[in-house]
Amino acid sequence: PPRPWWERYQPVSYRLETRSGDRAAFADMVRRCRDAGVDIYVDAVLNHMADADLEHPEHVFTGIGTAGTRFGSYDYPGLYGYEQFHHCGLTENDDIWDFNDPVQVRTCELVDLADLATERDDVRDRLAAYLNDLIGLGVAGFRIDAARHMAPEDIRAILERLDETVFVYQEVIDPDPPAWSEPYYPMGWVTEFQFSRAVSAAFFDGVPARLHGPGSIWETTPFLPSGEALVFVDNHDNQRSHGGDHIVTHRDGALYDLAVAFMLAYPYGTARVMSSYAFDDTAQGPPTEPGTDAIARVHAADGLRCGQGAWVCEHRRQTIAPMVRFRSVTAGAPVAHWWTDGAGQIAFARGDRGFIAINRDSTRTLAQRLQTGLAPGVYCNILDGAWQEGGCSGSTLTVDADGTAALTVAPMRAVATHTAARAE
Repeated sequence: PPRPWWERYQPVSYRLETRSGDRAAFADMVRRCRDAGVDIYVDAVLNHMADADLEHPEHVFTGIGTAGTRFGSYDYPGLYGYEQFHHCGLTENDDIWDFNDPVQVRTCELVDLADLATERDDVRDRLAAYLNDLIGLGVAGFRIDAARHMAPEDIRAILERLDETVFVYQEVIDPDPPAWSEPYYPMGWVTEFQFSRAVSAAFFDGVPARLHGPGSIWETTPFLPSGEALVFVDNHDNQRSHGGDHIVTHRDGALYDLAVAFMLAYPYGTARVMSSYAFDDTAQGPPTEPGTDAIARVHAADGLRCGQGAWVCEHRRQTIAPMVRFRSVTAGAPVAHWWTDGAGQIAFARGDRGFIAINRDSTRTLAQRLQTGLAPGVYCNILDGAWQEGGCSGSTLTVDADGTAALTVAPMRAVATHTAARAE
């Protein structure tokens, strides 16, 4: 069968040579992105190596990695041997059986993946050397995969060995928030999966009204503190229904766009926007160049390959991309002038810096005069255009002397603006 997506979460070496390119190509990408004002962070797998017994019901382990690295069961020449892995002895096959037991979760094997003994100094040194190598190439931070399966003190010890202080967020899927997550706060942001579930449910149910105010999700769900939370609408796991969650994804079209727009407009957590590839099977890997295993380019000689059935590129959608600037402009400003029809239509300001109205209703137009919190003037609706020399390329929003504006928002659409999009 084709190579699955999850093989990238089963490292066999720390060589920067993958189906996406080699070390030189990676370093060049990091440099070019940095020159354009974009930092790169790496999804770092520190908890484990590849399948412990090199057996899988659907895939064959050849013992040779993509870069030509030879490896065996608990045997990674030049990196790790048997003694550098946990062999917990707590379950029949050393796999985690009880995901509520911290000892099993942090010392037994996650779905048969060889679990590194990260309490050992030699393992910590090796992992820190890998991360420092990436930092030396200009990498600005890391997502620590499966952080919940590492003791917090082990992550701290590894990060203390780094040459620089960098952006860090940790994947902690918390079954009892925030009990599991709290010990990880000192090392960096922590993934907040509850937000994904709650926002998805509100938009699926057609009731984004419950996203703020009395009786809202903020009163019924024990979310992580905003300053500790890394939030998202979907990620690569839950968009494949891992864990059984029903999550809104790019497959849901405008519904997804509105949910992401809300996330970027609402002042909670550090927001991460998903950018996916299309798939029909949940194990399906990314698109490849015809007749090869090489990952297909997004930017190719024939142009940008977004939205053509392979790369989805949600981050480029008109209802999502401009909201990144909205979040930046409104940073630190509180929610103000919340309005809702009690169901699918909501609107709110971010202090005196921004305003958004979302119409989740699939049949009714949102037609209201609402308080925007903005100074009087004409503003570009950033969700269907932008400010350009001489005016807006799309529709506009006129704010009167009292701060109100007459809104007409079509079903399943949104209107948003901010002080940096003022046209006159």
